[in-house]
Amino acid sequence: MRIAARAPRARRAARAVGVPALAVALAAPAVTGCGGSGAPQGVVRSSWSDPPNPLEPANINDVQGGKVLDMIFRGLKRYDPDTGEAKNALAERILTTDQRNFTVTIKRGWRFGNGEKVTAKSFVDAWNYAALLDHEQRNAYFFEYIQGYDKVHPATGRPTARTLAGLRVKDERTFTVRLNQKFSSWPETLGYNAYAPLPRAFFEDHAAWLRKPVGNGPYEVVSYTKGSVMKLRARDNYPGPDKPRNKGVDLRVYTDSNTAYTDLQAGNLDLVDDVPAAQLKFVRSDLGDRYINRPAGIIQTLTFPMYDRRWRGPGSDRLRRGISMAINRPQITDRIFHGTRTPATDWTSPVLRRRGGYRPGLCGDACRFDPARARALIKAGGGLPGGRMTITYNADSGSHKDWVDAVCNSVNTVLRSDRACVGRPVGTFADYRNKMTDKRMTGPFRAGWQMDYPLIQNFLQPLYYTDASSNDGHWSDAAFDRLVDRANAESGDGAAIAAFQDAEKILAAQMPAIPLWYQNGSAGYSPRLSGVTLNQFSVPVYDRIEVG
Repeated sequence: MRIAARAPRARRAARAVGVPALAVALAAPAVTGCGGSGAPQGVVRSSWSDPPNPLEPANINDVQGGKVLDMIFRGLKRYDPDTGEAKNALAERILTTDQRNFTVTIKRGWRFGNGEKVTAKSFVDAWNYAALLDHEQRNAYFFEYIQGYDKVHPATGRPTARTLAGLRVKDERTFTVRLNQKFSSWPETLGYNAYAPLPRAFFEDHAAWLRKPVGNGPYEVVSYTKGSVMKLRARDNYPGPDKPRNKGVDLRVYTDSNTAYTDLQAGNLDLVDDVPAAQLKFVRSDLGDRYINRPAGIIQTLTFPMYDRRWRGPGSDRLRRGISMAINRPQITDRIFHGTRTPATDWTSPVLRRRGGYRPGLCGDACRFDPARARALIKAGGGLPGGRMTITYNADSGSHKDWVDAVCNSVNTVLRSDRACVGRPVGTFADYRNKMTDKRMTGPFRAGWQMDYPLIQNFLQPLYYTDASSNDGHWSDAAFDRLVDRANAESGDGAAIAAFQDAEKILAAQMPAIPLWYQNGSAGYSPRLSGVTLNQFSVPVYDRIEVG
């Protein structure tokens, strides 16, 4: 799931699939961009942005769409909002003796909102649909570990199979999965929304389902007016332990987080889960205890275009390390982000500490501000290509301009030049992604990452493994790949984590991406609400919120 405007990770460009998106008003009254002042009894009014894609579980990889999927679906696993632990949701048990072949048994008593039973076939059909190239699902690559993925989703050409060879339905509640490699922690990935089950209605009348999605989670979609509001209401007879403590949630669309914050202060909104940078210096005095600031599984990096020979030549590792050491992380996180960011010392996140995946300091001296050493390394690495570098970022989201300018100011101060580093804004995220996908980056570029699931593997393999789905810098190292493969094959968590951290040491030596800071989740809420918390993905735990 991407942060704000994080890079989508589908390996092939999406094509139109010929079905209407969930963008049609379903008897919902229009809500203005400022949120409106109505306060339905027992309903949470929360800020939101329209997701760019239809709400198919395997087609959403943005935070806003992910919020909805988290409310309307439950999969085999669910990540504990407090600890991040992958706990069984619909899975009764997932068994393996070799870390490659798994038998999944689901619980009894679960139904979709239309009354249909959730069965083993509900999962297998959904996963086969997601993986097939013809359906152009952005999260198809999540199924690449299942045997037969290369046949249903080939890198080139057309599929030679319609279903994954590694999936088999045994009976109503049991199915088996064969992976194409050992992956001991694979069951822990299954809390991600791409693995959600789907009802028969999804396949029988796809267009109707997209207009009004039907899931098996604690909420159901009542109506959605694109650009205005999505209304979700608590489901009757929901069997899970996380039954909502409110009557529903109205997700109100805002294109400006400052406007949402103003509406919160005015009483026109109950919850803002993206406090704008401009308000961070005032938020504690504005909201007091109704302001939340907690670590999340998010890291911001600068990634280098390793397909550009100017950044991968002899000595370039010293150049990249020198640039990293020229960045004054503590000063930037303090002055711009007011305690909502923490200087990074590795390529993962402190939220993995409880699981043992976070080891602070792996970046070593390269992540410490050292002007003299930075100048020496940049010179030893041949200097900035052409004497200047640009940092590319999308200008339509967040406070990227502020921190990019601050990073460049830090580099310029170290190099005693006012033009050694400049920001290069790209107007929209779509254009930004096109430049990235087409390999048109000429210098380091913004690459934020929000974890899909709380495992060290998710911070390393998708971003840095050769030809991985989110390896936008196109870095490749055979030793790194071997360590990742070894980590995935380990049967014990300790040995797996140790191998992943050995792989991280290679990142520290070569610096294909510069870790900048870990990002916190921040939120503010109105006096109407209680029980407001953020999970480790920085998303509100909506089912826990009570409305007074």
